[in-house]
Amino acid sequence: MTRIKRGYVAHRRRKKMRFFVSSFRGAHSRLTRTISQQVIRALASAHQDRDRKKRDFRSLWITRINAAIRENKLYYSYSRFIHNLYSKQLLLNRKILAQISIFNRNYLDRISNEIFQ
Repeated sequence: MTRIKRGYVAHRRRKKMRFFVSSFRGAHSRLTRTISQQVIRALASAHQDRDRKKRDFRSLWITRINAAIRENKLYYSYSRFIHNLYSKQLLLNRKILAQISIFNRNYLDRISNEIFQ
């Protein structure tokens, strides 16, 4: 009876996984079982961190806006500023406000004057 060589499909799957973990250290890039575990773990962490990144950027924008507001003594707090923005229906998101507070402080003053009126 002739010898049958094992699977082309399995080789391809393992090769794909090995390519994914080629930069990992030690057994995590050499042993098939630990490779599959690390692939699952890495993809799960990547998914979590995409959500985390959104949270981190939002908190960064809030911090920048708050610092700009308090520096210019426009308002006493960030929360009052945002509340008045929404009550006057000036719908600017936090990302845009943060960019304005960094690059164009004069426009932030204009916005605050608009809110006060």
